[in-house]
Amino acid sequence: MATALRFALPQTDLATLRDRVRRMAESRPAVYRMIDPVGRVLYVGKAKRLKVRLSSYFRAAYPEDKAARILHAASDIQWDYVPSEFAAHLTELRQIARWRPPFNHQMNRSRRTLFVRVSGGTAPQLGAGGPTGREEQRCYGPFVSPQRVRDGIRTLSDLLGLRDCAPAMPMVFAGQTDLFAPERRAACPRHDFGFCAGPCAGLVTQADYRQRVETAVAFLEGRTIQPIDRIVTEMQAAAADGEFERATRWRTRFEDLEWLLAAMTRARAAVAALTFVYRDPGVFGDDRAYLIRHGIVRASYPWPSTPIEREAFRGVVAAELALPAPSAGPLPFQFLDEILLVMAWFRRHPEAFRRTSALETWTA
Repeated sequence: MATALRFALPQTDLATLRDRVRRMAESRPAVYRMIDPVGRVLYVGKAKRLKVRLSSYFRAAYPEDKAARILHAASDIQWDYVPSEFAAHLTELRQIARWRPPFNHQMNRSRRTLFVRVSGGTAPQLGAGGPTGREEQRCYGPFVSPQRVRDGIRTLSDLLGLRDCAPAMPMVFAGQTDLFAPERRAACPRHDFGFCAGPCAGLVTQADYRQRVETAVAFLEGRTIQPIDRIVTEMQAAAADGEFERATRWRTRFEDLEWLLAAMTRARAAVAALTFVYRDPGVFGDDRAYLIRHGIVRASYPWPSTPIEREAFRGVVAAELALPAPSAGPLPFQFLDEILLVMAWFRRHPEAFRRTSALETWTA
């Protein structure tokens, strides 16, 4: 009777692959790809020193270490050298978006950043968390205080009567129900408490509900403070009637929305501040110029060092400035990861700000 192998056999001759890495890989920034036997990209990684990073894969214990599991599934390793660590981060991100390697996505799901989300669908709702992968949702942020964000979203939803039920909950708006159907009841007690308009039970028209959602969006984008105005009115009325316990509850809601409004303003300002030309020093003197606008790398060129090169780069900057300025609306879904990468880079490397220059200085 055949004995089953405890561990999977590697897909290639590891000794030969190790020797190729030892002889050919250099200790410089790079992005590498693990390739399976049919040519599919299994994993994309970055390295500040490629040779050191790849060599570590061959020392990893299988199957305990993630690196060893990736290596055993691969049959080849490919790599591209890049000028700097920042270039490695950016190239890795874009190659992951291009190839969608299974090991990257399966192993990095816990790396979430908090956003305020406005879902799509016929009855949108507010939420807090990472992007779900659905492009119809609108995302605002990012934020670093999960509980404060959730408290603010809860208060805003309660004030405007927005649902917080499961996305799959059937919605039946007023005017869409059968005249001879039995009376419908809201699926949860939030409607009875005055916290939900009841779109699941035909208790609100679709137009009315949409207006409530747009008021929430306008608040998140800093275009209205209507929800806060209502809180102030209710708080003052409760205090005037001597109902100080009720006034205290309204005061707590005021603090929740005041914090959320300020946090939204700070988040928009932080993203807008990431607008400049960044001179990124290359390891071998191959500096690059990155044109960054609202956290998105719009263009990248070798650093312009001659009059002709500077004139050409001025044209690139001028063309970017001629485009409409990014709005205060939701962050562009397809660039969320890139914005987070740029924010994280300058947060970890504050000295890099000294190598930035305003876009306008290039067109003066």
